[in-house]
Amino acid sequence: MSLYTDKVMDHFENPRNVGVIEDADGIGEVGNPVCGDIMKMYLKVDGDVITDVKFKTFGCGSAIATSSMATELIKGKTLEEALELTNKAVVDALDGLPARKIHCSVLAEDAIKAAMVDYYEKSGREMPESLVGFEPHEDEH
Repeated sequence: MSLYTDKVMDHFENPRNVGVIEDADGIGEVGNPVCGDIMKMYLKVDGDVITDVKFKTFGCGSAIATSSMATELIKGKTLEEALELTNKAVVDALDGLPARKIHCSVLAEDAIKAAMVDYYEKSGREMPESLVGFEPHEDEH
């Protein structure tokens, strides 16, 4: 019996949106020193819409699956909609994760927010209130 849902296994075995966007409008990188996972997110933004998103993740299957699902959830969405993405939404979309792997979904949320901060800083647009002073979550282990 697998600890992981079919959706987690599918996104681990067939991750979506893997890669690099060479001329990305926003790049965010976060890491978890305890488990060694590192996520890098790349955003392409046109107007207010995230037209493309790619990721590179060095980590466990859960880290890869949550990165993949997170990119799927924000692709084609507005920046405002993407800001509302929570790690819980990522976990729910994957039909759950083992408790000890929830930190992977937090990393995915943080990587997207870090890329959005980078985008707002590079574009000179006013940063949404919820991103001002953004700091990735501290590991809760």
